[in-house]
This record gives sequence, C-alpha cells and structure tokens, in this order.
Amino acid sequence: MPSHPIRWRGGCFAPLVRWLQAALLRPAGWLPALGPIPAQALALLLALAGLAQAATLELQGRGAPVLLDAAMLAQHAQARDIEVPGDIAYGRSMRYRAVPLALLLGQLGLTPGDTLEAVASDGFGAQLPGALVLRGAAGGQGAPWLAIENSAQPWPALPGKSASAGPFYIVWPQAQGVSSEQWPYAVVRLALRAAPEQRWPQIAVAQQLPPEHPARRGQAVFITQCLVCHTMNGGGAGRMGPDLNQPMNPLQYFQEDALRRLIRNPQSVRAWPAQAMPGFGPQQISPAQLDDLLAYLAHMRQRPAGPTGRKP
Repeated sequence: MPSHPIRWRGGCFAPLVRWLQAALLRPAGWLPALGPIPAQALALLLALAGLAQAATLELQGRGAPVLLDAAMLAQHAQARDIEVPGDIAYGRSMRYRAVPLALLLGQLGLTPGDTLEAVASDGFGAQLPGALVLRGAAGGQGAPWLAIENSAQPWPALPGKSASAGPFYIVWPQAQGVSSEQWPYAVVRLALRAAPEQRWPQIAVAQQLPPEHPARRGQAVFITQCLVCHTMNGGGAGRMGPDLNQPMNPLQYFQEDALRRLIRNPQSVRAWPAQAMPGFGPQQISPAQLDDLLAYLAHMRQRPAGPTGRKP
C-alpha cells in the first residue's frame, strides 16, 4: 500500500462512495443536482473511489455518454431476480438478477422509431428496433430485461466457450417475435441510433424495388440476423465476420446450394478451431426467409459500394 494521503476504500472517499451509490440507484433523476454524470467523469470518480474493477455499461443517448456500474445497477429499486425459460445463449432455463431494459431506454431517450444498438465486447453489434424493445410496460409482459452478472458469483461459461454471457445480457422472459440474434450478451454499450438502412444507406436495396420484392424482405432478414456480425458494402457495426459484398459477394464464390448449407450448418461446409458463426435452423431463419436472404445477396451483388460507401 503506497504511503499516499488518499485512502482508497474509506476515509475521505467513503462519503463519495455512498453519494455515488445513492445517486446512481435513484429510479429517476439519477443525479438530481447535476444530471447524468458524463462517462469520462464517472470513470474517474469510480477509479478514485476504488470501484473501477466493477463492470460498467456505457449509455450513448441524446446527451453526454453515461456509465452505469453493475453492482449499483443490481441494487436498483426496480431490480428483480427473474426466470428466463429457454434462454437462447445457454439453451436452458436460467435465473438472473436484472432490471427492466425500459429503465435504461428512458435514460437514452429512445422512441419507437429509433434503433437500440447493443455492442458486445467481442465485436457483436445488434440493431434492435425501438418498437420491439419498448413493447410492454417496464418489466411487463413481453418486455426485455437487462441481466447483470455478479462478479463475485459469475454465470457459467457459455456452451462451447470459455466466457460467460456477462457482464450484461439482454434477455426476453417471453420471447415471442424475438429472433435469436436479438439476445445480445457480453454487452458493454447501449446506444441510440437511427434505423440501420438510414445510418448506412449502402446496405439498402434499390429504391425502385416494390415493397413485397423478395430482396426487400431479405434486407430485413439480413439486418436482424446477419448485420450483428457482418457488414455490407462497409456499412454496419458488427466486426466479427467479413463484409458480404466487398471485395466479393458470397454468391461469387459459393454455389447457391453450398451457401444455403453454410447458413444452416457452417461446420458442414468448412470448419476451423476459431469458428464463431452459429448455424441458423428453420426456427431462426424460415425456408421462406432464407430464400429472401439469398435474393437480397443476389441483388446487392449488383450494387457494390465505392470507397465512400456510396453505390454507383
């Protein structure tokens, strides 16, 4: 222990720790006197108070970024122990300490027309429609919850992986109408964004396509199931997989039957130790949706974007 006048766990910093805990645990008006603490300032305060080792979640809304501490969030007045039957990540029923995701969506200023971007530590980037995550009252039927991992009692490792789904995981106790890729885990940041096709115009099909064109329906499948890991013409936040149109479209190096098989069961086509892509069975992508997805890829093959991300 250095001979420094600052005492990290007590002394002059004990009031600061208690003040931070009380302020951040308020159901509304997180800091009544000062408003939300900017991310950089809170990181400094937590470090000075000896709390920096706790996991933090960054919120990027309409104002300055805000950091929320996992331990404090787990003690929030709206925190509950919840059961999640058929948990997607673990493939079984799980129990979590969690808060209604609506609690944070209000802090972000999310509206039904916005998109909630959930960014994971491994580069996964889910684009969740505002109308979906806002459905139901806070903690009500069909509403999503933010599960919070206790660092002292971590969750088990995910099947086939060495790490858990923590520190934060968006779960759906009633998951009707929610796809497998809309359960982002290892989340480190939640951000308010525009709809993906507005944020990245280079992923969009040609405007003249009719509303019921298979490629237009396939674009919706791509945004939900593929954009979390891949980019299209450089557009997208996912960083786990390659771009699917630059420098080449998959239909240029896969026969269609082989590409269908890759999507359904990647290891049946090619396998290596670090392979991360899961298979998408008919429950995740229906046969009709798979047809639409391939129609989208075929359409985008004719719409490569240049270095600026604009399509010629």
